[in-house]
Amino acid sequence: MGGWHSDRWVVPGYDPAMAGQATMREIPDGEGRTVLVVVAHADDVALFLGGTVATWAERGWRVVVVRVTDDARDSWGLTVDDTVAANRDEFRLACELLGVAEIVELGYATDVLGDASEVELRERIIREVRTHRPYALVGFDPHAQYGEDNQDHLVVAAATDEAFWTSQFDLHHPEHLAEGLLPHGCFERWYFGRRVTEVTDVVDVSAVIDRKAAAACAHQTMMRNFFHQLQLQARTGGWEIPAVDECLDTGDVTPLLDRLVRAGSARTGARYGVEHAEEFRVVTFGGLEGLLHQLGRRIDGGPQ
Repeated sequence: MGGWHSDRWVVPGYDPAMAGQATMREIPDGEGRTVLVVVAHADDVALFLGGTVATWAERGWRVVVVRVTDDARDSWGLTVDDTVAANRDEFRLACELLGVAEIVELGYATDVLGDASEVELRERIIREVRTHRPYALVGFDPHAQYGEDNQDHLVVAAATDEAFWTSQFDLHHPEHLAEGLLPHGCFERWYFGRRVTEVTDVVDVSAVIDRKAAAACAHQTMMRNFFHQLQLQARTGGWEIPAVDECLDTGDVTPLLDRLVRAGSARTGARYGVEHAEEFRVVTFGGLEGLLHQLGRRIDGGPQ
């Protein structure tokens, strides 16, 4: 298997010159299928793919979100216990706004996943894959090209990528099988990030941009900390940002954050001729989609 490459198994009429060109992805009806989203931190869902999650939910997909860390230090001026509680509650509110059906909390200490066992984390994710049996597994791009300085993101990305294929092996974690869980293969693998290695699919989120912005603004605690970071950096460079200072003075990040979220998705949308969009790298059938089309056939009654 390790020597197989998808370009050896091409769909009739496939044009290699089209590789690397992103296409607009229409989210079909979910028909009860599940999407499993694995993130490091509470605000990752809303900020990176809130519009797509809301669209999945609206189209009848069951969206399950796994948060790996406890976000215990992502605040400013709070105790650790108060930070954990605030970020948990705000995460639940954001997920509710986006239509998430279920949240799974793994509870790892935040900002130190670089010291955690990636194999142990992988097992936890495999368990969730086998429990929820998703059509698509969604997570960080382990090869993000720009500005990925967060080790939590990178560790979660690598563990999720390995869980995608190891969840299919009956010799990986046979204790799961003893509990009644079975190996499971996800049909699609979706990657997001600050900049994914190659954008293949773009989702128009114009219709749900209000929900994305509202979910992002639910994270008042984490975003106050983020704006405080901006304030510290600006002052070191001899700058001030009045809009950031006002947010921190009032304690309400909504006016500025709402504007920033909308502006970011609008910049993405402008590249594809829509009002608001989100970008992904999507791999179907483990990169062997051509083989599927050459040798496979649709199951009667199966999803289209």
